[in-house]
Amino acid sequence: MSRSRQCPVEPAARPPVVRLEEVGLSYGSVVALVRITLDMPAGVMIGLIGPDGVGKSSLLSLIAGAHAVQQGCVEVLGGDIADADHRRRTCPRIAYMPQGLGKNLYPTLSVFENVDFFGRLFGQGREERERRISDLLARTGLSPFADRPAGKLSGGMKQKLSLCCSLIHDPDLLILDEPTTGVDPLSRRQFWELIDDIRRERPAMSVLVATAYMEEAERFDWLVAMDGGHVLATGTPAELLGRTETANLDAAFIALLPEEKRSGHRKVFIPPRPAGVDEEIAIEAEHLTMRFGDFTAVDDVSFRIPRGEIFGFLGSNGCGKTTTMKMLTGLLPATEGTAKLFGREVDPNDLEVRRRVGYMSQAFSLYSELTVRQNLELHARLFSLPTEAVPARIEEMVRRFDLTDVLDALPDALPLGIRQRLSLAVAMIHAPDILILDEPTSGVDPIARDGFWQILSDLSRKDKVTIFVSTHFMNEAALCDRISLMHAGKVLVSDTPQAIIEKRSAQTLEEAFISYLEEASGEQVSPAQPRAQCEAADGAANSTLPAPSVRDYFDWRRMFAYTQREALELRRDPIRATLAILGSVFLMFVVGYGINLDVEDLSFAVLDRDNTTISRDYTLQIGGSRYFTEKAPITDYEDLDRRMRSGEISLAIEIPPGFGRDVARGQAVEIAAWIDGAMPVRAETVQGYVQGMHQSWLTQKARELYGDAATIGNFRIEMRYRYNPGIESLVAMVPAVIPLLLLLIPAMLAVLSIVRERELGSIINFYVTPVTKLEFLIGKQIPYIALGMLNFLMLTAFAILVFRVSLTGSFLTLAAAALVYVTVTTGIGILVSTFTTSQIAALFATAILTLIPAIQYSGLIDPVSSLEGAGAFIGQIYPTTHFVTIARGAFSKALGFEDLAGSFVPLLIAVPVLLGASALILRKQAG
Repeated sequence: MSRSRQCPVEPAARPPVVRLEEVGLSYGSVVALVRITLDMPAGVMIGLIGPDGVGKSSLLSLIAGAHAVQQGCVEVLGGDIADADHRRRTCPRIAYMPQGLGKNLYPTLSVFENVDFFGRLFGQGREERERRISDLLARTGLSPFADRPAGKLSGGMKQKLSLCCSLIHDPDLLILDEPTTGVDPLSRRQFWELIDDIRRERPAMSVLVATAYMEEAERFDWLVAMDGGHVLATGTPAELLGRTETANLDAAFIALLPEEKRSGHRKVFIPPRPAGVDEEIAIEAEHLTMRFGDFTAVDDVSFRIPRGEIFGFLGSNGCGKTTTMKMLTGLLPATEGTAKLFGREVDPNDLEVRRRVGYMSQAFSLYSELTVRQNLELHARLFSLPTEAVPARIEEMVRRFDLTDVLDALPDALPLGIRQRLSLAVAMIHAPDILILDEPTSGVDPIARDGFWQILSDLSRKDKVTIFVSTHFMNEAALCDRISLMHAGKVLVSDTPQAIIEKRSAQTLEEAFISYLEEASGEQVSPAQPRAQCEAADGAANSTLPAPSVRDYFDWRRMFAYTQREALELRRDPIRATLAILGSVFLMFVVGYGINLDVEDLSFAVLDRDNTTISRDYTLQIGGSRYFTEKAPITDYEDLDRRMRSGEISLAIEIPPGFGRDVARGQAVEIAAWIDGAMPVRAETVQGYVQGMHQSWLTQKARELYGDAATIGNFRIEMRYRYNPGIESLVAMVPAVIPLLLLLIPAMLAVLSIVRERELGSIINFYVTPVTKLEFLIGKQIPYIALGMLNFLMLTAFAILVFRVSLTGSFLTLAAAALVYVTVTTGIGILVSTFTTSQIAALFATAILTLIPAIQYSGLIDPVSSLEGAGAFIGQIYPTTHFVTIARGAFSKALGFEDLAGSFVPLLIAVPVLLGASALILRKQAG
């Protein structure tokens, strides 16, 4: 890695850009930072060095204002970052690029749309944004990919895009959290050349970088070495090398570690493989090709690896390394070509070959809910080890990989180095002959990395295990017997590390690697140029901050930035878009036709034990009604049970012997009616119909036998039904179902908006930009309000045109109420999203908080006036209650605004209440 010329740095002579005093931070019982006191000089590039888990990211998140200060004082750009006013004013002067490949990006948005979004967050106008975006994309080489979704970029391109997003507002402090982890050497060099170029133009800008790559840390002006939440040492790279009397920063960092951590450490030694031995070929790829649609991920790859060799697999991000590994293990079937293990073609169903392979994926993939011992036992059984052999094998792995002290611990509680040893032990539990490792030491500290590679050396040389390993660390690649360089799905060269260096007349393996990649991609990276002398940064570090303005608290451009982004993501997510547009109509169709309580054409059959003219007349009376359809007579009770159980009939009438005789004599008569009670409400309706029809038939027969004298003194109530003369279920159900669906669907869509960002990590953009809580909440809610209104129009049209339910009242009144109502229902979703941490939990919480109160307390089933106690209180304040009243009034009762104005008031009150509650719960920093 080439190194820029050192600036004459005198930290004490300049006001620090960051000042830390007794700073501590914990995540529950895990201590991340311990009483750190430190001044960081302004106008220079500062590097935080150390492996994952030592507190680098935690410290940077505190400095960026993304995490709340728990202990001590953190001063940034001349003010306390814990002070909300100072944080609001300094946000436009700080740029924060979080750890992870493109973690602050939105995968479905294009390159241009991502940068444009950040420009909007900083209140830039259209012309200014377009000018800045054009310049940044040109300088990073992303201009040809402006329309490509961020999710389809390579790792290096994602990091360049993240940098563009961070630099859109010309910050005074640029914070980069491991920006090149997992990025290939060529992309790393391009990234740092871009940073150097920007610093030449803005020499007063301070750059704060966390990195696990010690070789790139040599280019920084000032370093902070960290371990276990403590600062080990500070100074320029030259000062640290001089203090530790070491030749490189890897060795210097090891020397700075406490004695108990570096005791027993020894330099990795891998004995050379015996030459001239005709060995068995362990892995063989012949013209291996993998296509995903029109995209070729692996293109005609061939290589042969003998047993016991350590074979390194290197390449640019997205070049096909992981895909090749999956084809070799049978996890992916090759499109063309063959992969062989020990001469047998890889077959996913051939368990004998699969048992000879151990695979350690790039991501930690063990079961976090199981202890170390349980993970080892589970994988031993998954590979069908004999039960009696499992304990001994586990004991051997525990001893070999030094896991004795952590057998009963959960993997998530272990340091990264121990987790990697555990992953390797799991991969080796079934004693495979081939070990395939996908970037196994990313983020691991130098001591743990050396220990890991010494284990690989022993496995290769002593146990004859063939090791196929991918890595971005050039010092690891140099330890391999042979390496293969890959780019764009093709293998560029396969040879020993030293032979590759000599072929390119390079000084280091990294230079040779970059030379091959440049030749293959047609790119050329200019050599590092000395940057301009650092200028005094007193003005940048301590300039007077402007007083807060109205725009600091609310800006329409920032609000609509989130509106536009949410709308774009929603439109490009086919599942959410389908649910948003068609979900409510589909549910209305199901509810309308599936829960129809009308009794028409109900199938019935008669068990006639009297078999007289009068009994047959009774049967004809029922069959002649439009409510019933007669089926074949019932023969006996067994036939009755069978036909009702199968659903052939819903009503069975049993006419007893002597029925006709008793009717003729004017005696009391009885019949038995068997009703399918699977749906109680429908069964009660059927019961009423049967009783009414029976009484009507008896009255008619009595008049026929005895004349009008038989019914003297009887009276009849003539009943008329207003608003629904036909007593049809749909007329009653549809106006009630619309409020229910406008509650459920918009709320469930809106609830994913914030919690999804929290899960993906892009919530960091809200933490570290000037966006206020109200801008964030309202901006995210607007697209779902629009979707809710679209659903309202579709449901109303469906009710009128398909269900034939007349809208007798004012449509404008109903539409106005729907607008307020969907604002409330989406507000419920937004509120739930502010306190839930996973999408599944958010969906469950929303379903419970919406469906249960809406069904039980809003008048859908029982009138609110009939409720008592807590149920009556919930019914009176719940928004659905009032919109049900408006919907039924507009559809069935021909009511207008003047009649329904009282129901608008609770809905209007709910809007600011929900928004205010969301703003109170939502945090502008991680807790």
